[in-house]
Amino acid sequence: MDSYDLVIRGGTCATPNGIAPADVGIKYGRIQAIGPLGHAKAAAVFEAKGLHVLPGVIDSQVHFREPGNEHKEDLESGSRAAVLGGVTAVFEMPNTHPPTTSRAAIDDKLARAANRMHCDYAFYVGATPANVGALSLLERLPGVCGVKAFLGSSTGTLLLDHEDAILAALKGGTRRLAVHSEDEARLRERRNLAARGDVRTHPVWRDVEAARASTERVLRLARKAGRRLHVLHVTTAEELPLLMDARDLATVETTPQHLTLAAPDCYERLGTYAQMNPPIREPHHRDALWKAVREGLVDVIGSDHAPHARAEKEKIYPDTPSGMPGVQTLVTVLLDHVHAGRLTLERFVDLTSTAASRIFGIAGKGRIAVGYDADFTVVDLNARRRIENAWIASKCAWTPFDGMETTGWPVATIIRGQTIMRDGTMVAAASGRPLRFVETLSST
Repeated sequence: MDSYDLVIRGGTCATPNGIAPADVGIKYGRIQAIGPLGHAKAAAVFEAKGLHVLPGVIDSQVHFREPGNEHKEDLESGSRAAVLGGVTAVFEMPNTHPPTTSRAAIDDKLARAANRMHCDYAFYVGATPANVGALSLLERLPGVCGVKAFLGSSTGTLLLDHEDAILAALKGGTRRLAVHSEDEARLRERRNLAARGDVRTHPVWRDVEAARASTERVLRLARKAGRRLHVLHVTTAEELPLLMDARDLATVETTPQHLTLAAPDCYERLGTYAQMNPPIREPHHRDALWKAVREGLVDVIGSDHAPHARAEKEKIYPDTPSGMPGVQTLVTVLLDHVHAGRLTLERFVDLTSTAASRIFGIAGKGRIAVGYDADFTVVDLNARRRIENAWIASKCAWTPFDGMETTGWPVATIIRGQTIMRDGTMVAAASGRPLRFVETLSST
């Protein structure tokens, strides 16, 4: 009789064969068997009756602020928030202080993450005019998920806004390049439209055309360079036709915030706590994003977790930083959309796990399949609770979804066969590891 380190028994599993009752047998941190395992020997059993066992959720856009802004967040607190919310792996962004633009900075982040991060992780390298010549080497370092370019200024100092520099970055590597797509020249021209004390003008300043024009340009340059592109946090209806015509080279991300909140209500209700880049926009943009989700144009949903301290967010606009936390609420907010019928559970799995693994070539992640890492987000689709600031583990201690009741909650986070979170409680020490990528296995 086969024996396992762990058997997840009695749950409904989302496998490549569909969503159906199945047991999962795990040994040495990997999935060994899927099917009826009621009589199998196991060192431990996770009873999952009444629960859904999903592939581990991968949040492919988080800002954990370390080094340089640890008062907002650090790698330990951010990853703790992740696993409490059902997230098993994250891609962390480079706009730290100093920015992650060199091998030394990557090595420093990897050293900081070791034995401190609770989930698995990879780090982006930031593109600058000064390091474009080194990007082809930097993108292949162990623990690196790719290169991130800020085409419009946001939090931090990273910026790549001139066409020749953008093209050089696109030509300077082979892995998929991720971009924050806003046109910097237009943002500078319209800066005076950000009316002091009125955060409702945030999407007026950082308008639809700033996003559309930037996305049109970077798609043209990516085509010229023959480079794969990943356009982060898409927010406008006007960008979607451009992206639809570039499916051979471009993939698309949006966020739970842009699918859930809308202007002007969010600004009137939340004030500067609703401020992020690109901005939350009017309902017709949200509707267009949902249509893009249904039709398969949106590939990935990432949280763009970007925490700031309350004292910073409560300054007078526009002296307020853009960004909001989201890694801990990603799963429950999206499962609430599943409950409401806006999203199927199959599509949830694709948007939060399978597609990220496929697009970025994560080795051994993103599916409940034999041979894959035993990463699971175990959820109760019927659990209904209220999101509260007191639940948030992020150092900022707030969420834009405070007070929102959601149906569908994570009840366990399992990473490489080890249960890290169970019923809202951390039950294991930090044991996250760097993610591995099929394009750079020879360098790991």
